[in-house]
Amino acid sequence: MKPLDIHSADGKVTLERRAEIIKLLEKQGKVRISELTKILKVSEVTIRNDLDKLEEKQLLIRTRGGGIQTQRVRFDYQFTKETAHFLKQKQAIAKEAAKLVNEKDTIILDSGTTTLELARNLTHLNDLTIITNGIYIAYELVQYPNIKVITLGGSLRQSSMSFTGPIAEETLKDLFCDKVFLGVNGIDTNYGLFTTHIEDAYLNKLMIKMSKEVIVVTDSSKFLKRSFSIIAPMDTVDILVTDSNIPKNELRNLNNLGVRTIVVEDF
Repeated sequence: MKPLDIHSADGKVTLERRAEIIKLLEKQGKVRISELTKILKVSEVTIRNDLDKLEEKQLLIRTRGGGIQTQRVRFDYQFTKETAHFLKQKQAIAKEAAKLVNEKDTIILDSGTTTLELARNLTHLNDLTIITNGIYIAYELVQYPNIKVITLGGSLRQSSMSFTGPIAEETLKDLFCDKVFLGVNGIDTNYGLFTTHIEDAYLNKLMIKMSKEVIVVTDSSKFLKRSFSIIAPMDTVDILVTDSNIPKNELRNLNNLGVRTIVVEDF
């Protein structure tokens, strides 16, 4: 059988259909072949093949007549869903932020969807050391021998697939870095940087403390939003990279605060 070309029309349809199956699994916890044939308007043979392929990737467990959800489905779907929001902006921001990294740097990448995109733009650099609490970032970089990856152990938060807690904090206290790249859940220039979890806030504070330069990478949708925990005030930030939809007052405030702001126009 000829391999499926994911860039072809048929390949795209297949991927979209399997993505729909994953969404139904996330919602219902299980799916049945008879149900999927009606919803997706394809044959039972096609659905059985889809389920088999998804099981091979450990995205579901096959059962008689259908499939059930694995924990990994929930994790991957949540992360993929978050990544999809403002994806073009995040990719453009990451590409621009990558220009701030030099060969032989030691940097911290906080877990997150924008920092994951940043990691993908650093693979050409030599003798680079990356410290991260993000499992997806470590997984992305493991195939590149020119990059040394150090992961922070600790408690695993399943929703973000990141390490937090005392073990991660103790590991970080022994490391000193050239730069830290932080993603945020919210930013208000009158108050500072925000995240949704207290544990993340404390770990981010340590990342800032252990780095010479603090760089925030965030799409414009995060501005004028405050989450549960404050990470740090704006005067701790050296550089901020965002997209051109940043509110004008926030951009003005950043300039007045002396934060070097890089605005990505094309995305």
